[in-house]
Amino acid sequence: PYIEPSLLGEVVDWIAGEMPSCSRIVTMEAMGIPIAAALSVKTSIPFTIIRKRSYGLPGEVSVKQVTGYSSSSLFINGLGKGDEIVIVDDVLSTGGTLTAVVSALKSMEVGIKGIFIAVNKGNLEEIRKKIGMNINTLVNIEVNGKVRIKD
Repeated sequence: PYIEPSLLGEVVDWIAGEMPSCSRIVTMEAMGIPIAAALSVKTSIPFTIIRKRSYGLPGEVSVKQVTGYSSSSLFINGLGKGDEIVIVDDVLSTGGTLTAVVSALKSMEVGIKGIFIAVNKGNLEEIRKKIGMNINTLVNIEVNGKVRIKD
């Protein structure tokens, strides 16, 4: 979809101003990629994309994700024990992808220093409890026939 550069800049400025020190920015394919790339350029911190297809690289970890829309696998490459990361993404809906990724990264002993989501349209408190971590969101909306911005 269309992304206004100034909006992307605002999202990146917010994350850069709030995120803790880390060695890597991590996002999930596909719509988190513009945020991660722009944040990487702004902060000079490398980024990793958790992909939707396998590359067969040594140490690749497969993650089963179940969302409100589908069930599939994601593939983590280039992360391991001791890495300290920040997760970024565009939208949080059911939390299925984020829950699966956080669980996999924890089992890999990757240190998750923070999670930053531009738009939350899910049950944020329920997802926070499920993953046992805080989730920072820029905008929270409610979709119930009509879209309502909560804060």
